[in-house]
Amino acid sequence: MDNLVFSNMMHRPARTVVSVLGIAIGVLLIVFTVGLANGSLREQAKRESNVGAQFFFCASGASCYSGSNAFQLPVSKRSEIEKVPGVGVVMPLGQTSVNAKTAQGKRLVDGVIFDEYASLTGIRIIEGKKFEDDTDQVVIDTAFQRQEKLKIGDQITIWERSFTVVGTYEPAVGARVKMPLLTMQKQVNGKESPPDELNRVSSFLIRTKDGASEDVVGEAIATEFPKNQLIRTRDLEELYLNSIPALGIFLNVIIGVAATISALVILLTMYTTVTERTRQIGILKSLGMPNSKVAWIITQEALLITFCGIITGILSTVLLRQILINVTNLQVELDYSLLGITLIVGLVGGALGALYPALRAARLDAVEALSYE
Repeated sequence: MDNLVFSNMMHRPARTVVSVLGIAIGVLLIVFTVGLANGSLREQAKRESNVGAQFFFCASGASCYSGSNAFQLPVSKRSEIEKVPGVGVVMPLGQTSVNAKTAQGKRLVDGVIFDEYASLTGIRIIEGKKFEDDTDQVVIDTAFQRQEKLKIGDQITIWERSFTVVGTYEPAVGARVKMPLLTMQKQVNGKESPPDELNRVSSFLIRTKDGASEDVVGEAIATEFPKNQLIRTRDLEELYLNSIPALGIFLNVIIGVAATISALVILLTMYTTVTERTRQIGILKSLGMPNSKVAWIITQEALLITFCGIITGILSTVLLRQILINVTNLQVELDYSLLGITLIVGLVGGALGALYPALRAARLDAVEALSYE
């Protein structure tokens, strides 16, 4: 029986290969698209959460991590937050989103006081030097340097201005590009703004004192500043994944389309196979093979082609993922649960696609099949 299934597949090798590739494309569509969406969001959330602080403190109704908010918090509020019991370090942070040649068309940039930020996050200069205050200088992480093929002294464009890359840093924390906080404040708030309006930031990073309870300190800050928003950095991954409401629907549609493609590929392949082998099926039935076994042969072949297609699709995803990691900063997450779902969805799609051809083969009349030309 197994030899018959394999010989049927090898009878038309080109068609078998095309069928396998058709299913592989569907699998690649599922695993790569879902993995790219989740991987990119998780990678960004991981960088934002690895800042060495437990909390983001920002204005009410603002998104503390999107870079799309106005600078509403006066830096003077820093001293007020520091008075809350259990608070250790409070650091002002400016974040803004600028136009860039990326997949999203935007890039997040951090405005920081470098020495304070380095002390909090643990970043260190790998090449070059730190930027000077109130200058058009930036430092970038080494991954961004590799992706953009930049070197010390090169220029990058932000707000249609040229900024000089003066240093690279590791590890990757927060936005990949960092500039002096005062430079960002002057751009976002306006150079001619009064001092109290100029000296504003988008958020504060808060680290608790050693031994202090994060939950207790968080409740104390929320009680003291009820009109502001407090976000735990440990919750950023979930917040990022939920920040695009339609993403889940989109990914489910992708899975449905890919499963439909697999089912249609198998349906077409096996229907053609049954039509071409009508005479051989008639011979098998005349020799006493029951209808159920005839149908099972067709189903086995369909499932084997489907399985080969799924494995090819997964291997293609792994290869493409590695290429992207080496060439870009994009991250493709390979979720084993998703791979299991893909395998099940693919096999179910293959079985459904083989259903009609298998039943058609089983219902063939042996005499008519033998006379088929």
